[in-house]
Amino acid sequence: MPRQLSNSTISLVKATVPALEAHGLAITRRMYERMFQNEAIRDLFNQSHHGETGSQPKALATAVLAYAQNIDNLGVLSAAVERIAQKHVGLNILPEHYPYVADALLGAIKDVLGDAATPEILEAWGEAYWFLADVLIGRERQIYAEHATAPGGWSGWRDFVVKEKVRESETVTSFTLVPTDGGAVLRHRPGQYLTFWLEIPGHAPLKRNYSISSAPDDRQYRITVKREPMGIASNWLHDTVQPGTALKVGAPAGDFVLPERVERPVVLLSGGVGQTPLTSMLETLAVERPAQPVHFVHGTLSGATHALGARTKALATASGGAIRAVTFYERPRPQDAQGAAYDVEGRITMDWLRAHTPLADAEYFLCGPRPFLRVFVNGLVQAGVPAGRIHYEFFGPADELLAA
Repeated sequence: MPRQLSNSTISLVKATVPALEAHGLAITRRMYERMFQNEAIRDLFNQSHHGETGSQPKALATAVLAYAQNIDNLGVLSAAVERIAQKHVGLNILPEHYPYVADALLGAIKDVLGDAATPEILEAWGEAYWFLADVLIGRERQIYAEHATAPGGWSGWRDFVVKEKVRESETVTSFTLVPTDGGAVLRHRPGQYLTFWLEIPGHAPLKRNYSISSAPDDRQYRITVKREPMGIASNWLHDTVQPGTALKVGAPAGDFVLPERVERPVVLLSGGVGQTPLTSMLETLAVERPAQPVHFVHGTLSGATHALGARTKALATASGGAIRAVTFYERPRPQDAQGAAYDVEGRITMDWLRAHTPLADAEYFLCGPRPFLRVFVNGLVQAGVPAGRIHYEFFGPADELLAA
């Protein structure tokens, strides 16, 4: 366990909250500028959250501010720390990488705040950073050890080959992966993702996370990937990768998972390609808990973007009524037959959820873009669902101190 923070450090860090509220984004942008001058460190990170979307500096600024605000009550950040540790393990972040982030963060604070960043302030933030870093390093060491010793597990990058490529819709394709060494694979927890090290001609190495869309299996994984118009990695996967292509893959990671025991009915609520981790949960429930009441509610634009629909419908049909699958098309095409391709025209609404899902008794698992989650996480809370029964994941950068 790391030693406790000194009272003077706690006081000084909390005193910087107004400065972080005003200049936090400038500090995190400058931090990344400094850190990415080192190509070896730059290549550790998922650049789609930096150059392609530019959203990670905002997420990091939020995380740094939350850390400062809660530095005297860090228990409230335990879930965020676990999420960060899981992401770092997927990226193979190691203890020797942390000093580079420390130097970049403290240098950025000095660059942005100037004389206001006194030696005392910088010393306090240095102590605060290394306190959190030690917590993360300890947790990550545990996860690495669990991966390395579990049946089919591994640490670092492992070579896989694409066994099968299936076009699910006009925008989404699934890839089934098996290890090139012919060995078993670590059985993931439904909801987890794989991290890929991609070497695409003409680009620096890329890191990407893709959710596993299949139930746990000790021989293979399936990922289901949406083509993003400006996505270097997703376009390469769709256009170039074929059965037989080799890929470097990290062990399954992530804390958005289906619990081993769920006593209540389960509602799996997704928007767009957010269905992929929920499909892994659905397949698992169908096999391991066939009597479990499950509502699978999915919204997408039309049949052009609807992926894995036949699989979902087959699971619901085979369940004898335990699984109820409902699909919403926001703008169905003329060839999209209601009652066959989809069930409801329009968007999912809280009114529909109130009328068709057991709000008072269910566990809700949500995945989708941020606007989707804002509507339904807040809507479920306002409808009286306890926060402890609302579990969610979004596709994009998390609020992280050592960010992906």
